[in-house]
Amino acid sequence: MELRQLEYFVTVAEEANFTRAAARVHISQSGVSAQVKALEHELGAELFDRSGRIARLTEAGAAALPYAQAALDAAADLRQAIDEVKGLVRGQLTIGMVTGCEVTPLFAGIAAFHEEHPAIEIELTEADSRHLVSQIRTGLVDIALVGVAGEPPEHLACHVIARERLVALFRPGETATDHLPLADLMAYPLVTLPEGTGIRAVLDEACVAAGFVPDVALAASAPGTVAELASRGLGVAVLSESMASEFPHLSAVAIDDVQSRALLALVWRPRTSPALAALLPHLRHAFAVDNDDPVDNRKR
Repeated sequence: MELRQLEYFVTVAEEANFTRAAARVHISQSGVSAQVKALEHELGAELFDRSGRIARLTEAGAAALPYAQAALDAAADLRQAIDEVKGLVRGQLTIGMVTGCEVTPLFAGIAAFHEEHPAIEIELTEADSRHLVSQIRTGLVDIALVGVAGEPPEHLACHVIARERLVALFRPGETATDHLPLADLMAYPLVTLPEGTGIRAVLDEACVAAGFVPDVALAASAPGTVAELASRGLGVAVLSESMASEFPHLSAVAIDDVQSRALLALVWRPRTSPALAALLPHLRHAFAVDNDDPVDNRKR
């Protein structure tokens, strides 16, 4: 018998349908059916009851299923063991990043990793930081670049890229000071990043702690858009220090009594797969190389 016959048998058992199983393994239904029939012929017993619309396991099929799955698992373990000896890694990684991510070291690290380990499939997913942290916890995402307020998420491994203060950005002549208390900032309509980003979380938490309700006039998903809206008089922008440096046509004003910092960080579950373990050094190296200017013009 062949491994592919066992794979098709297990897939049909899981889907309870030959058509769905064929779509899952990306071959024709007739091909799946022929391979399962060949396996049945070799075993001398029918594995499925095909009399109805649902492919039901026969008594022989139910008895064979755990052994077929064990054989497939053993084959995967064997392949991984040999790949590791040869210095290769197989598998799949799902990497999360904030929607509209502009953090170029992340892309550089992924590219270097892919060049060294082309057998690993990489999937990128975008969401807000809060959602990405939740997906890390549930295992839907392997590692994510997120922005959070104050401290890294609990019970997750973390590599902090940057910790930054918030600043307010005014149009020239709109303010004569280089710092102001949060209470004074509340007198202005604000333009911010959306909820679920680290910078917005720092602002919202500071306002809640002080008993303020900020007047968020507009929220935009990219720092450049936030700054552009502010420059057109639609509100005062709230961004991080490094982001603010990208918009010298606006006046950056420190917010005195916001002590919490916006963190940009890589987060992942402490127990890593071989593929993730291979990726981490590439990401750390990419961010270390970019350390002279790690966060300019980046949303988190």
